[in-house]
Amino acid sequence: MQRPIDVDLPHKLGRDEARRRIAGNIHKLRDHLPDSAGQVDANWAGDRLNLAVHAMGQAVEAVIDVEDSKVHCRIQLPGMLALFAGPIERMLKLKGSDLLLEDKRD
Repeated sequence: MQRPIDVDLPHKLGRDEARRRIAGNIHKLRDHLPDSAGQVDANWAGDRLNLAVHAMGQAVEAVIDVEDSKVHCRIQLPGMLALFAGPIERMLKLKGSDLLLEDKRD
């Protein structure tokens, strides 16, 4: 059974800058996967990012909608990962803006 998590991440960047930052950080997801066989599939449809992360035999799907003053994330946790929905949701609310919207340009 899947369990969805919905989190809004407020920002003051505007839609275009928030989208640019998210697009620039997606590649970092692979660094956080527990095995080298993990895969991240991401594709944009306008201001919506459709994301699928595959690792350890599990697939987590997410839809990230970029708006002018917030980013709305809807994450579908499969099976056993649904047991960790509470801690994952708390972490996203606490650190999600920093992780998604980080801007480390050289």
